[in-house]
Amino acid sequence: MKIAIQGELGSFSHEAAGRMLPRCAVVPCARSAEVFDRVERGSVDAAVIPIENTLAGTVAEHADLLVSRNVFIQGEYLLRIVHNVIAAPGVKLASLRRVLSHPVALDQCRDFFRRHPRVEAVPFYDTAGGVKHVTTNKLNDAAGIAGRQAAREYGGKILQASVEDDKRNFTRFFLIRKIGRTSTHFSQQKREVAHPTMSVGYRRLIPRGANKTSIAFKVKNLPGALFKSLSVFALRDISLSKIESRPMRGRPWEYVFYVDFLRGDDEPARNALRHLGEVAEFVKVLGIYPAA
Repeated sequence: MKIAIQGELGSFSHEAAGRMLPRCAVVPCARSAEVFDRVERGSVDAAVIPIENTLAGTVAEHADLLVSRNVFIQGEYLLRIVHNVIAAPGVKLASLRRVLSHPVALDQCRDFFRRHPRVEAVPFYDTAGGVKHVTTNKLNDAAGIAGRQAAREYGGKILQASVEDDKRNFTRFFLIRKIGRTSTHFSQQKREVAHPTMSVGYRRLIPRGANKTSIAFKVKNLPGALFKSLSVFALRDISLSKIESRPMRGRPWEYVFYVDFLRGDDEPARNALRHLGEVAEFVKVLGIYPAA
């Protein structure tokens, strides 16, 4: 299977893809939009994307793309994030003056830079990209911060392992696939529920053992609107594992709510979504999948 990721080979997305689909061929993409483009065009079979980190929060761009694109979440994976200082062979820790990595990774390794005040934290476009840069150019005063996969991919040497501040650092990844063009683009005038089980053809998208659902919905700015929306789950004893709001692109001061709930494609879940469709401006089922 060809699996698209955002970032270089050796990145945490590469590692997550390999763990979710051990024999996959990873296709690196420079931008997140390119990942979704490839999935929609069918030039790859699926994609693995980070959606949430326990320290940095939601990956906003990916949350927005899940709503606007014709893709469906089929699985999730929780990857323990271990940051390592990786340099070209022969480089010593004492000779480092710069460490390159993604800004989020640098921010998660503040203690390392406090212990090594002469080392500058240099923001770079990708964790694995930083390692690729220092090893390819054989820099003798620089290193990257990335996972072990990057060291293997580019022949780097780990100078110091596990430099992340918080050892309970996890990133949640989604496996996404293409769906056909359906009523997944919404207007203000018409209430819609884009639910894959409403079409027999979508049954094949829901994996066996699916027990978790991700949705996005928008409510009108009226008193009690959010309460009414959430009550459709409470009335059916459906547990929510996440709720978050995001600004709606192109519509200032309007928001989309993202909700994960712990049910698969069963009657209570379908009834809750139908009920939600009666009180919400739109509802989109982003995916139904086995919980990690």
